[in-house]
Amino acid sequence: METGRYIIWHVSPEMFSIGPVTLRWYGFLFALGFLVGMLVMQWVFRVEGRARHDVDRLFQYVVIGALVGARLGHCLFYDPVYYLTHPVDILKIWEGGLASHGNGIGLFVALYLYARNTPGQSYLWILDRLSIATALAGTFIRLGNLFNSEILGTPTDLPWAFIFARVNPVPRHPVQLYESIAYACIFFLLLMLYRRQRTAIPPGQLLGVFLATTFGARYILEFLNIRQAVFGHEFFLSVGQLLSIPFILLGCWMLLRSYRHANRSL
Repeated sequence: METGRYIIWHVSPEMFSIGPVTLRWYGFLFALGFLVGMLVMQWVFRVEGRARHDVDRLFQYVVIGALVGARLGHCLFYDPVYYLTHPVDILKIWEGGLASHGNGIGLFVALYLYARNTPGQSYLWILDRLSIATALAGTFIRLGNLFNSEILGTPTDLPWAFIFARVNPVPRHPVQLYESIAYACIFFLLLMLYRRQRTAIPPGQLLGVFLATTFGARYILEFLNIRQAVFGHEFFLSVGQLLSIPFILLGCWMLLRSYRHANRSL
């Protein structure tokens, strides 16, 4: 293949260094995703007349739940044998390795604890609204993967293929960019649904849309991904796809549940 026909991606994962301190694009975009998500939640709380200081508490639960869940998810879902025999390496989060499925599980647990300790904010109420912010955060995180030249796509000769020069000269699907665009579209869909209904949203509707579309997109785009897990290569579906199926089913169930709730309210 002629490399001149494709997009050459030769971007350093490091933004800049000051002495021993190095700021990386992934860390910056990961933090930016959380920050912008918090601003979205501040707007939601203001619109619904909720206490602003609760957003700060919520942010703490979200950060801890997301990071712990994403790290444990990567270690246990994609290379359990190595990490169970080298448990100290689980703590080396700076070396990379975060899984969106583990992130989802971690958030479910963290938000359950938050709702249990916050009167007037039910579990579904907070899950629905945080789904908007989470979709936007996912957009930034996948851009971080692009800057890291990781989560590589399969080879292709399409004109928009990327050659990740730091990896090899093979033109590939820019799956990180596909996912980022998909999550941005899901964010705007959720935002539109929220602005249209606000406090009248049937419980679980936004969560259902988020789970079904986000993990549905992940399931489809996994066909264009190089498999990340060190096992399961003999199966038709990847580990990422198998992990996405329960989230998709849960999302569909939440949508059905919210539809029935809306009909009973008529």
